[in-house]
Amino acid sequence: MLTRKQYDLLLFIHRRVQQDGVAPSFDEMRDALDLRSKSGIHRLISALEERGFIRRLAHRARAIEVLRLPDNMPAGRGGEPGGHDAAPAVRELAIMGRIAAGSPVEAIQNPSGSIGVPQEMVSRGGEHFALEVKGDSMIDAGIHDGDIVVIRRQATAETGDIVVALVEGREATLKRLRKRGSVIALEAANPAYETRVYGAHQVEIQGRMVGLIRTY
Repeated sequence: MLTRKQYDLLLFIHRRVQQDGVAPSFDEMRDALDLRSKSGIHRLISALEERGFIRRLAHRARAIEVLRLPDNMPAGRGGEPGGHDAAPAVRELAIMGRIAAGSPVEAIQNPSGSIGVPQEMVSRGGEHFALEVKGDSMIDAGIHDGDIVVIRRQATAETGDIVVALVEGREATLKRLRKRGSVIALEAANPAYETRVYGAHQVEIQGRMVGLIRTY
């Protein structure tokens, strides 16, 4: 069972990794939990790692991988252990084939199954679907070959979002979006891959990544 502070920190890290592709800094964690020093964050991080909820990746700044979320939410106060609420709701999403995290390929296919995801990943409304990642171009954003990404279907996105982009009407890829005037840059998170630049008319946004599922 996690303490309230441990749970709050785990949830904060999980949401920031979903949103930004990278874990928050220790200063951001300290401020989010209203702690006076970073030493308290270090203790919480160590406790979460010992319990198998996260993993710190060596030799990479701000590299924390969320391995799992607790089955139940603690109800205690002030960082003390509490009771249990009901298990979080799970929503079934269709897996719509594979998406390339590498060079664009024909990726979105017919549904190939389904997967249960935490309701909080899709609680903002809208239509969602899942895709299996193929390739390693987004590995520095914590997205590995074989991962399942949860996508909110939408036709627009902001600079910095990780999106499913359809290029020239036939090739789909998973990349970070950068808008530069009248052009669209699809940016990899792996130095082995070049950023690809297109005219705005060549790229159609299919959706924005809002979550990630990994099986070990």
